[in-house]
Amino acid sequence: MTTAQRSRAMSKVSGKDTKPEIKIRSGLHHLGFRFRLYDKKLPGKPDIILRKYSKIIFVHGCFWHYHLNCSKSKMPQTRKIFWENKIKNNVRRDIENIKKLENLGWNIAVVWECATKNHDKLCKTINSLSLWIKHGQSYFEIPE
Repeated sequence: MTTAQRSRAMSKVSGKDTKPEIKIRSGLHHLGFRFRLYDKKLPGKPDIILRKYSKIIFVHGCFWHYHLNCSKSKMPQTRKIFWENKIKNNVRRDIENIKKLENLGWNIAVVWECATKNHDKLCKTINSLSLWIKHGQSYFEIPE
């Protein structure tokens, strides 16, 4: 892929309404959970906000948010310094936003893209989130 082709492809990647987000939202909605999306007033503009439960869910792409030890988080071989800085800043910003939200009294879950890739993983992820929403506290990550 040429640099121009890669640039064009990456510019089309959306930060909202991604397939993993839609799968998670659909599963939670099916279980009866009602939520809001992308509140700009909250740090990090969370993907899913469940005010009734004081819970926030971020659905992270494994590449963009660097899911450690995941095959999807492989660093590109071209423009290494650019991508290392880009991903490093994303991770730093994620950590800062999670701390800010926790200080505001929110409980946070991070769902990684790879936890939604097939039907079995998705069902397990939705069930784990459901339990966490109803009974869990603090920080929760799928998969750990």
